[in-house]
Amino acid sequence: MTKPKDEYLIRPDPHDPRLTERVRGVDQTGEAIETVVTVERALTIYLNAQEIVTAMTIGDHPEYLAIGYLLNQNMLHADDVVTGVDYDEELSVAVVRTERATNYEQKLKKKVQTSGCAQGTVFGDLMEALENVTLPPTEFRTSWLYALTHKINTTPSLYLEAGAIHGCVLAEKDRPLIYMEDVGRHNAVDKIAGWMFKHRVPANDKIFYTTGRLTSEMVIKTVRMGIPILVSRSGFTAWGVELARKANLTLIGRARGKRFVALAGLERIVFDQDLSFVEDESAKHRRKAAVHDD
Repeated sequence: MTKPKDEYLIRPDPHDPRLTERVRGVDQTGEAIETVVTVERALTIYLNAQEIVTAMTIGDHPEYLAIGYLLNQNMLHADDVVTGVDYDEELSVAVVRTERATNYEQKLKKKVQTSGCAQGTVFGDLMEALENVTLPPTEFRTSWLYALTHKINTTPSLYLEAGAIHGCVLAEKDRPLIYMEDVGRHNAVDKIAGWMFKHRVPANDKIFYTTGRLTSEMVIKTVRMGIPILVSRSGFTAWGVELARKANLTLIGRARGKRFVALAGLERIVFDQDLSFVEDESAKHRRKAAVHDD
């Protein structure tokens, strides 16, 4: 049976009992309350026999996270053959095995901490990789943007249920394909990168959406994935904008309701949407966003 056009291939499950807990406390008036909070767990990622990193994550899709992290740190290459991914839930360990022999002892010594939460890191030599990436001259229609943001904002998610979470969506035109969430926005990006690698999904006609800030790390990872368009409901950093312009990445932020701001890759944008037909963002989503955007 053919999937409906607007059906996700992977979407959040805010009712998964592994991802949230109910805790008791009091509110601003001293009244007893019970609320939902997001669970985070440690996941240690190995590449063959070498321990690479321990990340804090909600724990879903560990195989995609492990592959995507290694890809986005340039430790796993696009042409690498992955012979297996072993995940041990009890030990909280994911081991990615490749045909190619690997040793990144020296590289691990020169990692640079980034603004990404939950141990986000990017290695200095990733900057050099931007020099060799050419993003495709695809188009981006504003009608797709408004359709996408409406679908994403109305999709049940941990972001709306419990907060303390970031969401990332891989889309094609006006159709969201993959929606991943995690406590660190870089983890959500890496899960999508891992999914794309495993299923050999082309990036040249894709759009990447994030609830988080458009930082240098977000720009670098999107460019490394080969995706030409990056959209966020949040704002920009100056270095993120500079890198996006250097890589000719279409960078769109503050995308809420009818509004957005584009600061790089403007030649791809086709303004085909009549704004009189675009709804403002719902009050519920505005309230949640005011609390949870980072």
